[in-house]
Amino acid sequence: MLLGFNAIMKISKQVVFVLIIFSLFSAAWYFYETKIARPAMIYMGVPHETSGHAKHLFNHTLRNQAYMVGYSESLKNPLWVSYKITQDRNRFGKRPRFKPDWRSPFSVMPDDFRGSGYDRGHMAPNFVIGSRHGRSAQVETFLMTNISPQKGNLNRKSWQRLEEIAANHFSNKIPEFWVITGPIFDDSPKTIKDTSIAIPKAFYKIFIVPAKLRENYPKVLAMVFPQDAHPNASLLKFVSNVDKVEKLTGLDFFWELPDGIENKIEKTKNYQAWRLREVASLKNRY
Repeated sequence: MLLGFNAIMKISKQVVFVLIIFSLFSAAWYFYETKIARPAMIYMGVPHETSGHAKHLFNHTLRNQAYMVGYSESLKNPLWVSYKITQDRNRFGKRPRFKPDWRSPFSVMPDDFRGSGYDRGHMAPNFVIGSRHGRSAQVETFLMTNISPQKGNLNRKSWQRLEEIAANHFSNKIPEFWVITGPIFDDSPKTIKDTSIAIPKAFYKIFIVPAKLRENYPKVLAMVFPQDAHPNASLLKFVSNVDKVEKLTGLDFFWELPDGIENKIEKTKNYQAWRLREVASLKNRY
């Protein structure tokens, strides 16, 4: 009987030891992820979820090599995607295949879009991620957690045109800047048939150049594109501001900035600082 008790105590101590090690590892991982890794992949704070769909319980942050996603399991869409555009150049390959993301418990499958009438729209773009960070980072842009339903006339026209302008025109003049982008939903969005994939009513992009000194003002450009955006419209038509995007999405951006600076830049529509007018009416590639 005593032998059995001693064996149980020995096993119990081993279990406690394993649990302690696991807890320490988990705490270290959580600290690294939330205090070091994630802040390094977004400008001035991971967006806070304040209202609407952004307050759903089943939202989580997914960090990839070159971009980060705030993903909604209930909407089956990214709510926001963050990445940095630099003047670096790397080799990358042909367009990869779309694939499910194992980190999403009930991952969207590539074929879920088949026959829906919607493109699988990238939030972190294939070209800019691949050309700046290389092939393995490019492949990650084809994870379905980076994809949102976009009408073809938006995805292949105005949206693609803006992504190309950011990768070339903006990048040629600005050594590095951040992009935050994502979909905008109605209160009760429609879904793709036979799935729970919500269909956005619009999309946003926010470009921001950090200030060299903390007390100076960053340069910001916010844009909102409805799903039915005219494919040949001037991009000036879609200029908005961060306050508007926050109202439409229920997200709070750049909350780590001093309040005076945050409030100032989120009201601005300073597209002149980005010389957008020079390229706003370029022809679509496709």
